[in-house]
Amino acid sequence: MNSPAELNWPFFDDAHRDFKTRLDAWCAQHLAHAHHDESRDAVDAECVRLVRLLGEGGWLRHAVAGSAHGAAQEVIDTRQLGLLRETLAFHNGLADFAFAMQGLGSGAISLLGTDDQKARYLPRVARGQALAAFALSEPEAGSDVAAMQCSATATAGGYVLNGRKTWISNGGIADFYVVFARTGEAPGARGISAFIVDADTPGLHIEERIDVIAPHPLATLRFDNCEVSAAQRIGEAGQGFKVAMATLDVFRTSVAAAALGFGRRALHEAIGWARSRPMFGQHLADFQITQTKIAQMATLLDAAALLTYRAAWLRDQGQRITREAAMAKLCATENAQQIIDMAVQMHGGMGVKKGCIVESLYREIRALRIYEGASEVQQLIIGKDVLKG
Repeated sequence: MNSPAELNWPFFDDAHRDFKTRLDAWCAQHLAHAHHDESRDAVDAECVRLVRLLGEGGWLRHAVAGSAHGAAQEVIDTRQLGLLRETLAFHNGLADFAFAMQGLGSGAISLLGTDDQKARYLPRVARGQALAAFALSEPEAGSDVAAMQCSATATAGGYVLNGRKTWISNGGIADFYVVFARTGEAPGARGISAFIVDADTPGLHIEERIDVIAPHPLATLRFDNCEVSAAQRIGEAGQGFKVAMATLDVFRTSVAAAALGFGRRALHEAIGWARSRPMFGQHLADFQITQTKIAQMATLLDAAALLTYRAAWLRDQGQRITREAAMAKLCATENAQQIIDMAVQMHGGMGVKKGCIVESLYREIRALRIYEGASEVQQLIIGKDVLKG
């Protein structure tokens, strides 16, 4: 968890410090970063339970915007979003996932949805009564969104969707999906639109459930002549790429914050292990090599935290943060991977034993270097922006 010194950084105010104190107390009471049943049915059920729990605790109100629709604020507070994901990740990786998908899956509605769309979906998301999902990636279009093939053909009453989406978080358990499909107003990224598709819409199928190293609900979706009304489109026709990027701009910084939470827990576990582990008549912490590793871990963590909360603060000041968010995500996820790897190494054989916290962290962190823009994509974003400047 954040130390008092970090919460006194100028990025935060008294409201953020009070928020963090209340959040820490709630997490300590309700969450445990412990080994759990990793079977698909158990993970699905646990995700649903955690969404309900987070909703009852009032925390999902910070993942959506608009007080009239159950949100905590009119506009999402990016720093609160970061503190939430960092703290949840520290305590329980699946709880962080559950929270993040509620925000990402409904983010386009918060930002650009109609009043009717907001009224129908956001209050249920904020209460934890409806699970949201964000369906952008396709088998042949991951980082290259412009290569999207899923189509939405206009009809007299709306649109007909055909195609596939894959690597969709909450796939198979979500109550609705924000789906991006090609409507053809222009070539490439300019001919994509965004739609809300309820899970029970005829023509939407769960084609495959995907198992990954850190079990989360993931699926491939298939659309076979799936009809949605024009009222389900988010924003203007052909503006879907902008809708997607606006959503990712809000939540990309929060991915960095989640990585901080995983890295911070790894450092916490490494310190506890080093202090208690007897070795050659001393404790592991007494050896200089251990102290240098702890120093590296702490420095990597602070560097990532500074970049993460700089980006969050700038966005809350109304500034464009494409470069800063990319730097934060790149640094935080790569640094957390190094920190967790060092913690596993320090634990020796225990570090790779199922049920050990650092072993679960090792599996949790790997995907963060890929999703919502792989590290290589972040480097491209940063490089192009620097050269433009």
